[in-house]
Amino acid sequence: MRALLQRVSRAEVRIDGEPVASIGPGLLILLGVGPTDDETVASGLAAKIAGLRLFADAAGLTNLSLTEVGGAALVVSQFTLYADSRKGRRPSFIRAAGPVIGERLYEAFCEALAAAGISVARGRFGAEMAVELVNEGPFTIWLDWDELGLRPRPAT
Repeated sequence: MRALLQRVSRAEVRIDGEPVASIGPGLLILLGVGPTDDETVASGLAAKIAGLRLFADAAGLTNLSLTEVGGAALVVSQFTLYADSRKGRRPSFIRAAGPVIGERLYEAFCEALAAAGISVARGRFGAEMAVELVNEGPFTIWLDWDELGLRPRPAT
């Protein structure tokens, strides 16, 4: 799984001009699912994000997590985080999970984030969406589950 986190003062998703989800202060999370991801990865990434210290404390230092500030999360599925543009001029998306796996793990991720006590708003999986946000900072973090080194090792 890959996630692009943007600390926001507000964010909203619209479909066909109609608002479908919005949050105030918190994180906009653009989430991509890979073909080898599973529920363990979804819950692990959600736990990592819930605990990341991305918000300022009283001294202005980024010492507080989304949970500690009572912020919300707007989670938007984005298979394009798995774009491969090494060849040619048109990106390939074959490294992203298919829609059945993608939707199942998108939902599992959202549920795990909610289980951590975070208010979760969602885009609509597979829909063409307009995403509007006010990025605080700007503050944007890229997380790739495989690069975090948190994937359980196979039993030997």
